[in-house]
Amino acid sequence: MAGRLSLLMASPRVAPGLLSRSAWQAVEAADHVLARGADEPLAAALVESGVPVAYAGDVPPAALARDLVARAGQGQVVWVSSADADPGLTDAVAAEVSRLPEPPEVEVVVGSWDVQGARLLDVVAVMDRLRSPGGCPWDAEQTHESLVKYLVEESHEAAEAIESGDRDHMREELGDVLLQVAFQSRVAEEHPEQPFDIDDVAGGLVAKLVRRHPHVFADDAAATPEEVERNWELIKAQERAAKAERAGGEAEHAGGEAGHAGLLHGIPASLPALLAADKVVARLERRGDALPAAGEDVASQLLALVARARAEGTDAEAELRRALRRLDQQQA
Repeated sequence: MAGRLSLLMASPRVAPGLLSRSAWQAVEAADHVLARGADEPLAAALVESGVPVAYAGDVPPAALARDLVARAGQGQVVWVSSADADPGLTDAVAAEVSRLPEPPEVEVVVGSWDVQGARLLDVVAVMDRLRSPGGCPWDAEQTHESLVKYLVEESHEAAEAIESGDRDHMREELGDVLLQVAFQSRVAEEHPEQPFDIDDVAGGLVAKLVRRHPHVFADDAAATPEEVERNWELIKAQERAAKAERAGGEAEHAGGEAGHAGLLHGIPASLPALLAADKVVARLERRGDALPAAGEDVASQLLALVARARAEGTDAEAELRRALRRLDQQQA
């Protein structure tokens, strides 16, 4: 009686020992378990778990398919997929069994699936390859400082893509922003005294998100976006005070725009002026203070327009960019 050939496929982005129940059942019932080589992560994990694995070596798909199908004609065989998913093997197996009068059963057993975000591991791996010896000479010589201009440029291009409504363009530009985060994090690994990596960056982000959303992850209440924003600013002020204490300075005074009296505190100097003005007006609103009445000068009138835009629920920066695009189209 013909046997069975099970092609065990697993995600290279999941720890190789974390296999589905059906995968373990297939492996435990097999007469033969084969893989390309001992350096294959999934094969190594099976060996570590006590499963004997034979190695076929680096043979062409057609020859490998003939061997696997022949073995399966006498019992149950499991082929442990390689990290590259064995290009051409499934087609070769299909061609081999199609010529036999009594072919063995062939099944694909899924050992693990990618979880959402799994491709981020590929980003990290590719960035490491580019930065490591034997990789890209240009990538290897970059520093935190040399990459700043690209981070700024890609952020602006992503904003423009979002406003365009072009979904493909948006996806591409967001990928370029992600590249800058991965690149900076990879460079940071090489610092001689204070290294950090992408996991440290992600871990800090997760901790911050949980800390600043107590209405989701704790018992605080915030039913409206405005309440969420007020809580967010209060928590940020508490964080600044804690940082000041750790640095040995005086804790910042809490209250109002808590943690710092300056309206521009924490706003990057390179931020476009309209965006900075929006943040300043928002801080005044949270304090309960009013913007001084606009005078005859252009600057105070611009501030008044930003305040008006906020009151109308409008983004002044985005509106001005839209107006510029309309003008450009009219003049084309």
